[in-house]
Amino acid sequence: MEHVRVSLPEKEAEGFVIPLGPANLVFVKTDLGLVGCGAVDVAALEKFGYPAAKVRPVDGPSIRDVDDLLTGIIVMANGPASERGVVPGMTGKKALELL
Repeated sequence: MEHVRVSLPEKEAEGFVIPLGPANLVFVKTDLGLVGCGAVDVAALEKFGYPAAKVRPVDGPSIRDVDDLLTGIIVMANGPASERGVVPGMTGKKALELL
């Protein structure tokens, strides 16, 4: 597992890359919520009132690392994330700034 610090304009976040054989589980969490790869179940996290969104890669078949996640495009945001301004089409980094 890889753990990295992610600097955002107003705060720091924590990024994680967990190898799962042919793919990686990648997510970055702030003090309020998280943005993750396609393997993250944002609907399940909504049941706990936890803001979460998932991204798709700009290129390639999957999110490989934290950089891919930051430049990736939001494809889904749960209710709590949407209430904080996270919408499909924005970058992962912009979503994290709102969380």
